[in-house]
Amino acid sequence: MVINPARLMSGILSAVVLCGGIGRAAEPAEVEKFVNARVEVGELMTSYFQGWERYGEGQRPSPERMEEMRAEINAKLEPLLAKYDLTVESYRQRIKDVLADEAAVKGYLSQHPDVKKRYDALPFDRMRRDGGSGRAF
Repeated sequence: MVINPARLMSGILSAVVLCGGIGRAAEPAEVEKFVNARVEVGELMTSYFQGWERYGEGQRPSPERMEEMRAEINAKLEPLLAKYDLTVESYRQRIKDVLADEAAVKGYLSQHPDVKKRYDALPFDRMRRDGGSGRAF
């Protein structure tokens, strides 16, 4: 029997992709940590950007003001995320993967109706459910 090299490589790549995907599944403790952090980050960002309609008509903050805002936001995020043993960078790197495990997130939220209520109240028209938003949070 002759094995086609292309078919062999395809099989190996499929196995790597499938096993890699399984390895990235979120653990229940990780889901809890990131969902709770996401709720608090969402509430913080909603509060921070209330009253910013003045930029809705095409007017953007100056580059200097954008840098100031970034620094202000990071200064507020650092202590909030530290409660969850996260940094701004580690949160940004992992949040999308954790929230992508929709079954785990839904399971956690179904067990914690108070968190679910806060999670559902977030303005996902501006903040995607995958953890991202136009403001990189």
